[in-house]
Amino acid sequence: MIKCLSTTPFNDQKPGTSGLRKKVRVFQQPHYAENFIQSVFDSLEGFEGKTLVLGGDGRFLNRDVIQIALKMAAANGFGRVLVGKGGILSTPAASHLIRSSGAFGGLVLSASHNPGGPDEDFGIKYNVSNGGPAPEKVTDTIHARTLSIDSYRILEAADVDIDTPGMSRLGEMTVEIVDPVAGYADLMESLFDFGAIRAMIAEGFTLSFDAMSAVTGPYAVEILEKRLGAPSGTVRNATPLPDFGHHHPDPNLVHARELYDRMMGEDAPDFGAASDGDGDRNLIIGRHSYVTPSDSLAVLAANAHLAPGYALGLKGIARSMPTSGAADRVAQRLGIPLYETPTGWKFFGNLLDAGMATICGEESAGTGSDHVREKDGIWAVLLWLNIMAVRRQGVAQILAEHWAAYGRNYYARHDYEGIADDKADALMAALRDKLAALPGTANSGGKIKSADDFAYTDPTDRSVSRNQGVRILFEDGSRMVFRLSGTGTEGATLRVYIERYVGSDGDLGMATADALEPLVRAAQEVADISGFTGMERPSVIT
Repeated sequence: MIKCLSTTPFNDQKPGTSGLRKKVRVFQQPHYAENFIQSVFDSLEGFEGKTLVLGGDGRFLNRDVIQIALKMAAANGFGRVLVGKGGILSTPAASHLIRSSGAFGGLVLSASHNPGGPDEDFGIKYNVSNGGPAPEKVTDTIHARTLSIDSYRILEAADVDIDTPGMSRLGEMTVEIVDPVAGYADLMESLFDFGAIRAMIAEGFTLSFDAMSAVTGPYAVEILEKRLGAPSGTVRNATPLPDFGHHHPDPNLVHARELYDRMMGEDAPDFGAASDGDGDRNLIIGRHSYVTPSDSLAVLAANAHLAPGYALGLKGIARSMPTSGAADRVAQRLGIPLYETPTGWKFFGNLLDAGMATICGEESAGTGSDHVREKDGIWAVLLWLNIMAVRRQGVAQILAEHWAAYGRNYYARHDYEGIADDKADALMAALRDKLAALPGTANSGGKIKSADDFAYTDPTDRSVSRNQGVRILFEDGSRMVFRLSGTGTEGATLRVYIERYVGSDGDLGMATADALEPLVRAAQEVADISGFTGMERPSVIT
């Protein structure tokens, strides 16, 4: 029986750059998840009888919300729902399943790299039919509906068995429990030279992949160990856990410290990698050689032609504005366009759909291509392995040769986490107020050439996104970017991106901290970070 239950709006359900993310206890409030899911459905048209994809990263509350979403999908008129077995679907695998099945869209249950557990984070994101995150016009409509919703529809029925593959009925709707890994693994095998990678591993090449007790464990085991022949145990922390083993599943040098220490040790493997909670981010480390996400994007773009799926070349490269300009010089040399977009993978979707870009990347450890409409951690790992298998070089040598050809962008991101919202807003407002006066002035970083608040006009539909981050550019090509992150669940996170470019004839072997030290001081001088936040140093540096 379909029930129509009365409800009242919550005023905190505005989706961020990757859907709605809140603490588990917030989602556990009566009607909270239901309100948001119904608001998504109310914002869509033409889905009656169509297919919905449903799954998540396995974090705490994942299985409960899947049951709610199934019953609401049945009550609202979907014809079929495809669910990853056990409720598991990595974000890139969900994107692929939406595309390959011709689904109307999908609900991805994840808070990405945020921690999981009863006292931690949960999230819901709607992806459209191209497999990518809903564009701003859709999320704006969803948000507006959350503020006026007065009822939601749900089927009164027993829970669905999501652990047994096969088909069942839920009211008038078909529910199909599918293998969450096989189709995605097949896609990867179609893009990369698995034979060359398998041969490299058979010859003694060693690697270590940390799945961080998150969703990529089953994918990495299937691909790296079963299909490519890496020894059992190559994939560590391979079982997805609701609380990620009490770890923070963010593949950076703080939270993936165990992998970093292993790769810097005397008996380090040849290659190390990690992915995050929902599988869309990556960390790449060679033996004694860490690769920044910005450099990774540039190296992958410069060498993508070595993989069968990209042998014909790239149509273009897209990067988020805070990402370093390393990829810009690759695009220039290849004679292809470089697109600079706001932060958020949804901004890449139009470029990919229009065939204007092939590879995209963000400094926040996300890279991907037009094979799906999400960033993809496993994809990045496999492209690195394919490049190494063809070039027969290690990470350090590949990086050194890349810098010798293109120059080096010394780069770091400083995150100041858990700032009170009013203080974070005041800092950014004060910074914006002084932008017009900054050009021509000097500080510890040098003389400022220009300063603005980044705005983006989408070249495919001419839509405009404003206030996407404050940029301060110096005459020597260095820059600083300030923006507030939209991925946290408590307080605000100020992100400061610091970049210095050194040409191929300059000093390419400096420690990053040393190269950036004057700009770090300049960031404090310009924004008065400690004065507004009370924080003398960042929470995390990546």
